[in-house]
Amino acid sequence: MAFNWPTFRTRATTAVIFVVVMLAGLLWNRWSFFLLFSIVHFGAWTEYIKLVGKFNADYTKITPFHRWAVMLGGWCLMLFFTNDRLQLWNVSLTQAGFWLGILFMILLPVVMFMETKLVFLKNLGYSISGLVYISLPLGLLVELRNHWDESAYQLSLTIPLLVIFSIWINDTMAYIVGSLIGKTPLSSVSPKKTWEGTIGGIILTIVAICLLAWSTGRLGIVHAGIMSALAAITGTFGDLFESKIKRMAGVKDSGAIMPGHGGFLDRFDSLLFAATTVWLYAHFIL
Repeated sequence: MAFNWPTFRTRATTAVIFVVVMLAGLLWNRWSFFLLFSIVHFGAWTEYIKLVGKFNADYTKITPFHRWAVMLGGWCLMLFFTNDRLQLWNVSLTQAGFWLGILFMILLPVVMFMETKLVFLKNLGYSISGLVYISLPLGLLVELRNHWDESAYQLSLTIPLLVIFSIWINDTMAYIVGSLIGKTPLSSVSPKKTWEGTIGGIILTIVAICLLAWSTGRLGIVHAGIMSALAAITGTFGDLFESKIKRMAGVKDSGAIMPGHGGFLDRFDSLLFAATTVWLYAHFIL
């Protein structure tokens, strides 16, 4: 696969703008982190509903209440996972997310059953799948940002950044290596991906993250290497999963918010898978 310079320049320009916006949200404080991924959450959900509707006509019939209730219900997961670190008018976002989540869990099935009896189970299944695919991983990422005290080896910032940087590095390196030497297709779901690019991206991600861990001293090299490998490998599966959804929907991109990168799901598909695996490692092994 020949290296495409115009495509690379478009992707690079968009990536620079994207990185600046992302870093502002990631590094400012816990509130900016939460608000950043709240925007990602609603953007990804909007695209998910449109994609599912393209290959399942019944899902286009969901009511506005269903559409917003499932998105807000998923957002309640993110509220819950703030771990009592964020408060608004002396109200913990964790408690607000818990009680609002219960309310949506009760109201959504009841209203859905009353308004769309014939397609109730199928549409409910796609909505629950969206909660597991989008809301839960982003909630776990928020939990990582709020799990530790700010002074506890700075892990509350280090681990989320490790996940995100691993995804960025892997995505970029896999594209470059695959463009230069890639010959063997990785999957029919995503024909442009190659085994050479995928393996090269994973290796270079591990090397880069380990070097960052060694130079900053913020995390053990072994833990950094394992978590970066988990993020890169599962992130690749996340990319393929989203490609499968787009193929079923018959579209190239999930959206058009970022030229050269597509929509929210195109940009954060890897993160949705990687956040869950790194969260499991951080909580049970780290």
